[in-house]
Amino acid sequence: MGGNGSRWKALVALGVAVLAVGAFADPLFTDATDEAGIRFQHVDGRSGQKYFVETLGSGVALFDYDNDGDLDIYFVNGAPLPGYVPQGVPKNRLYRNEGNWKFTDVTDLAGVGDEGYGHGACVGDYDNDGDLDLYVTNFGPNVLYQNNGDGTFTDVSQRAGVADARWSSSAAFADYDQDGDLDLYVANYLILSLEENPWCGLKEKGVRAYCAPDQFPGQADALYRNNGDGTFTEVTAASGVLRPHGKGLGVSWGDYDNDGYPDLYVANDSTENFLFHNLRDGTFEEVGFFSGVAVGETGVMENGMGTDWGDYDNDGWLDLVVTNYADQMNTLYHNDGDGFFSDVSVLSGTGPKSLPYLAWGVEFFDYDNDGWLDLIVANGHLHDNLAALGQKGTYAQRNLLYHNRGDGTFEEVGLQSGPGMSLEEVSRGLAVGDLDDDGDLDVVISNSNGPARLLRNEGGNAQHWLLLRLIRRSGSSDAIGARVVLEAGGRVQIREVRSGSSYLSQSDLRVHFGLGEAERVDRLQVRWNARHLQQYENLPADRLLILEEGSPEVRD
Repeated sequence: MGGNGSRWKALVALGVAVLAVGAFADPLFTDATDEAGIRFQHVDGRSGQKYFVETLGSGVALFDYDNDGDLDIYFVNGAPLPGYVPQGVPKNRLYRNEGNWKFTDVTDLAGVGDEGYGHGACVGDYDNDGDLDLYVTNFGPNVLYQNNGDGTFTDVSQRAGVADARWSSSAAFADYDQDGDLDLYVANYLILSLEENPWCGLKEKGVRAYCAPDQFPGQADALYRNNGDGTFTEVTAASGVLRPHGKGLGVSWGDYDNDGYPDLYVANDSTENFLFHNLRDGTFEEVGFFSGVAVGETGVMENGMGTDWGDYDNDGWLDLVVTNYADQMNTLYHNDGDGFFSDVSVLSGTGPKSLPYLAWGVEFFDYDNDGWLDLIVANGHLHDNLAALGQKGTYAQRNLLYHNRGDGTFEEVGLQSGPGMSLEEVSRGLAVGDLDDDGDLDVVISNSNGPARLLRNEGGNAQHWLLLRLIRRSGSSDAIGARVVLEAGGRVQIREVRSGSSYLSQSDLRVHFGLGEAERVDRLQVRWNARHLQQYENLPADRLLILEEGSPEVRD
């Protein structure tokens, strides 16, 4: 009743707004968690001993695991730590989308209820069999679940060679060498032992706090090349991405130089961020400082958390966003198209608004279908005793929604965008996708040591839209890495199919475009890989279309 009541209030408010302006109303986000039957509760295993592992929280993955055409939801969970008294066994949870905003917990049936201390998840068809597989990162051995195609999964971590036992955070698949098989990048964080838990805080007052990340050594990330036989080979050093001092939290692949090969950005905590430029020969060159994306505008290393690529100004080049700690601005980098980026955090209006918040998950998405990518940011502090520590701020925080004005600037509109955006919680992972296939993008948020949230987009489909599912035949079936260029209404937009982004999370692999008032798509080009382009013309709007590599047919 609570979920239906919230939706009714949102719809009434939406109708009032339409009458008031006589045009498109601003979309509203309502909390549909209870209505959907989602009962996931994140457990961080805290016992008051302030183990640093408790601070990271966990992510969420949106993907169609059973190939029935709609998005299912996978939540990653923590585990008991020394001194914690468990009430049941925390585990990761998979919810099957039944349609009409109803979800069923199928964790045990599917066999994906990992009980490790989990953090992140990403998906991709690594074995090219037509269904999506699932990779989970842990504080401890990671897990690769192979999709059996019958609604169940098999743990193949050891056999595949990707059961990394280090402390891993975000991960993402991409075919970096363009051989048709998905490779895997895993960000690793700190070297941490539960047996050696340093005491931090105000000793004179007996107030304990979580230690800062610079009190722990970092560790190298890992790049695994897909051998094409169900196994992977670690090629971190051979590929040129070995950086022993990194403290990776956010990972996102994106072709920032438009050469057809995916490049990689890694957001690091308290060390410089990495931009790995793909040299198209199986190796990478780290160009973060050279390109201007290693540090913020002041030249100081920041606490990078989440990251995402998106062309927010529709100039044909992927721009970049990075979330940071409280009192550090979230950074928006404009891609200048010449290998360099400009820090436009202040000029765009996104940076100053973020200063009071400790930010984690972040995504570019067009929530109102006006043809311009907006931004959403998940916030929440890591200290639950800020006042006792003499620090300002709050533990629970509201999330931020930035509306793209279309002129290079953004307006933060969270408090005007429905009750779902007014919630104050301790958010971490964030993913976006069209959960009900109505043409606008919904939001799923994982909260640290609290309940997850499904935020339904009410009214975002008032303007026209297009949702695309791409199917490859010459490589991984999910078309990860493919780029779509769309022309409609005198505007050109680009999107890429991407595995892993934001913070510890996976958004919808389907490609979404807002079309504004354009009722049809003039031209659409799909770059399946660096060597294969395919073009379509005069496509209808306001529907989900399926495009298959090599076929001129457009299915819905």
